[in-house]
Amino acid sequence: DEETGARNYTYIGAVRAILGGANAKLCGIIQYANLVGTAIGYTIAASISMQAIKRAGCFHANGHNVPCHISSTPYMLIFGAFEIVFSQIPDFHEIWWLSIVAAVMSFTYSGVGLGLGIAQTVADGGFRGTITGVTNVTATQKAWRSLQALGNIAFAFAFSNVYTEIQDTIKAPPPSEAKVMKQASLLSIVATSVFYALCGWMGYAAFGNAAPDNLLTGFGFFEPFWLVDAANVAIAVHLIGAYQVYCQPVFAFVERKASRRWPDSGFVNSELRVGPFAISAFRLAWRSVFVCFTTVVAMALPFFGVIVGLLGAISFWPLTVYLPTEMYIAQRGVRRGSALWIGLRALAVAGFVVSAAATTGAVANFVGDFMKFRPFSG
Repeated sequence: DEETGARNYTYIGAVRAILGGANAKLCGIIQYANLVGTAIGYTIAASISMQAIKRAGCFHANGHNVPCHISSTPYMLIFGAFEIVFSQIPDFHEIWWLSIVAAVMSFTYSGVGLGLGIAQTVADGGFRGTITGVTNVTATQKAWRSLQALGNIAFAFAFSNVYTEIQDTIKAPPPSEAKVMKQASLLSIVATSVFYALCGWMGYAAFGNAAPDNLLTGFGFFEPFWLVDAANVAIAVHLIGAYQVYCQPVFAFVERKASRRWPDSGFVNSELRVGPFAISAFRLAWRSVFVCFTTVVAMALPFFGVIVGLLGAISFWPLTVYLPTEMYIAQRGVRRGSALWIGLRALAVAGFVVSAAATTGAVANFVGDFMKFRPFSG
């Protein structure tokens, strides 16, 4: 109960309290695997944006037909160095300012991409593209890519992974806390849907079947290069903050376990406070190792679109559809066979079908890209 019930501080805690241990274990495995995967994906994406800034300058100076190949590896290392520093912010309560900066940057680059798409469409005098899409691939490849696109869309709505942890940071007594979170969720879902849909539509309208995987890093737009650079800076800054938001549950899980295991250890529990940072020997060592791990994996597998599609496809059904609907049914005592019960079950089945189809497409594309790629080749 949101007014009188026991407080749940984490997604796993909420699942354990309402559905029991087996579902909590399922939630934990998928949630933490997804969060680690998200960190890897964000490392890849940030390096691509930083790489694009350097390439934009090369194109501007030497012409658009010059290859301007630049390795992404140094930029992954730079991003990893930033994350080692910011990972010393101890918890969600202390990263509110970084989250705000990330949100502002998200609207910035989305707005730039949308504006450039509209400008290109107006300059062309109409919409490009076809109903059937690209024609230079086989029917099988088109099917896999279409299914992977479902996973990419699912990934855009992955906030359920950290929903409960974020709600725990709201400084308001029940029921206002739950009310504020519901309003924030509705606003974020509407804003995300509108901005991402408009960017996708206008990107396709501007470039048709030649639309790149990413409008800002795939060089659908070369000019004005300074504006494209600004948008890519915004992406990189956004991802620095988003990485921390999505990794905090993983950090907290390991550190809680360590603190319970060694409650009297100074190595684990002694902290030095410096502004928003709380540095302990254990936190510095463990979080640095985690960032290094995600950076190395990103360097080995730097194809962002496929990684995102796979993560979104695998986690969408259990974390965003199945567990929330099951918790709602159990908590609200929804009567079996009622219209609401049937509707929620139908939603879960539909979500499973979408997730399974998207996973199939993402795996096929991942295997295809992996077979053609040499690890650590940048």
